[in-house]
Amino acid sequence: MLSLEEDVEVHALRAQGWSISAIARHVGADRKTVRAYLNGERVAGQRVRTSPTLVEPFLDYCRLRLADDPHLWASTLFDELVGLGFTGSYPSLTAAIRAHRLRPHCEPCQAAKGRDTAIIAHPRGEETQWDWVELPNPPAAWGAGRHAHLLVGALAHSGRWRAVLAEAEDFPHLVEAIAGVSARLGGVTRRWRFDRMATVCSPASGRITPAFAALAKHYGVGIDICPPRRGNRKGVVEKANHSAAQRWWRTLDDDCSLAEAQAGLDALCARLDERTRRRDGARLSVAELAAGEALRPVPLVGFPAELVVTRTVSPQGLVAFRGNAYSVPPGLVGALVTVTARLGSDRLQIATARGSVIAVHPRALDGSGAVIRDDGHVRALEKTVLAGFSDARPCTHKTRRPPSPASLAEARRLRAHPGLDPRLDPDLPTSDPATRVVIDMAVYAATAARLGARPATPTTRTSPTSPTTTSEENR
Repeated sequence: MLSLEEDVEVHALRAQGWSISAIARHVGADRKTVRAYLNGERVAGQRVRTSPTLVEPFLDYCRLRLADDPHLWASTLFDELVGLGFTGSYPSLTAAIRAHRLRPHCEPCQAAKGRDTAIIAHPRGEETQWDWVELPNPPAAWGAGRHAHLLVGALAHSGRWRAVLAEAEDFPHLVEAIAGVSARLGGVTRRWRFDRMATVCSPASGRITPAFAALAKHYGVGIDICPPRRGNRKGVVEKANHSAAQRWWRTLDDDCSLAEAQAGLDALCARLDERTRRRDGARLSVAELAAGEALRPVPLVGFPAELVVTRTVSPQGLVAFRGNAYSVPPGLVGALVTVTARLGSDRLQIATARGSVIAVHPRALDGSGAVIRDDGHVRALEKTVLAGFSDARPCTHKTRRPPSPASLAEARRLRAHPGLDPRLDPDLPTSDPATRVVIDMAVYAATAARLGARPATPTTRTSPTSPTTTSEENR
C-alpha cells in the first residue's frame, strides 16, 4: 500500500519520464503495485484485501432475500445466515449490506429518500400550511387524557409559524384553532394546504367536506390537499412541528397551566422569528420576510361553530371550562354535563346528559380564573346545604361508656376458650338451635340394618268354602 505522499511522488516521477522499474526501486515498492496506482486501480491509503470476507459467499442469498422483502430486519437475516453456516459478526453483515447496496429502494416508504427532489417555489402571501400535532403525556391538571392537541400553521414563504392548543381535533376545535393561529400570524394567505385529515376532506378521495368548504368561503381562501404519504410537500409546517415538540413541549413543567403553556409557546414563536434566511444573496430575518407577505386581514366576524365538551360537576356545584368555573343548580354533584359555547358569542349554556339546559352564563375571558355564579343557583345551594345540617348537639368524644353486658359475656368466653367456636362446644350457652343437634351414628346404623332386612314369606291355605287366609289368621 502506498501513502498519499508516495502516490503523488509516483505520478510525478512518471510524468518526468521515469520507468516503472526505476520508480519501484525509488519508492521501495513492487512494480505491479506501482503500475496499479498509475492505472488508477488502487487508491492511496487503502489496503487491498487479499482474502475474501466471510460474508461474500452469502451475498447472493442476501440480495435475493432483501429483494423478496425490502423491510426484512438485518438481525432476522443474520439469524438465517448463521443457520446456513455464516461465522461472521452482525456488524460485518450490516456493513456489507450498506457497501454492496443489497437492500432495494422502497418507494412507498421512502418517497423522498434516495432520489432526486425538486425545490418548491413559495411566492409571498401564497400559502399557509396546517397540521395537527398530538403531544403525549400532557400535565394531569389539564384533564386532556393521553394526548394534548396542537394546531400549527406556517407561512410557506417566510417560515413564520404559530400554534394553538386545543382540547380535541374535531371540526369546531379546528375552526377555533384556525382563527387563533391566523390572528397570531397577522392575516390570511391566498391558499391553505392540509394533509388528509378527516375534518377537512375525505381521507380516501381527498375531496373537501361541505362544512370545511363553508369555512374556506368564509375566509376567502383556496384549499390544497397533499397527496397521500407526501409529508415533504408541506415541509415548512413539518419542521415547525419538530421545533414545537423539541424546544417547547419537551421541557414543559408538570405544574404548568394551559394558559401558561400557550404563553410560553407564543414566546418561543416570537423568538424564532429572529432566525435569518438568505434570499437573493441578502440575509433577512423571518420577521422581515413575513412583513413582506402582504397578508389579507382576518374576518371580523367569526365562523359560526359550536364547541361541545363534557364536564363533571364539582362538589361546589361548579363546572370548569377554559380556566373558569360556572355554576349549576344543586343536586348534580358528580354528574356529567355538556357545555356548549358558540364561537364569537359571549354566552355559554350547560345541559344535562339528556339535553335539558340547566344554566346559561356570560362567558368569561379564557384562563382568567373567574367563578361565574347565578344568584338563583347560590340561594338554592345554600338552602340545600343548610337543610342537610342538624341542630342536635354533637357527640362528646370524652364521655365514659363501659362495655355492655353482652360484650363482657363474650369476653369471658374468649378468656375461657380462646379461639374456640361456640358452635363446637355444646356445654356453652348459645341461642342457636343448630348447635344443640347431636348425630348418633349407632342409632343410624341400627336403623339402616332394620330397613335393609328382608321380611319372611307367608304361607297360604285354600278352602273351597272360605276365602284365602294366611297361617297367622288360622292360628
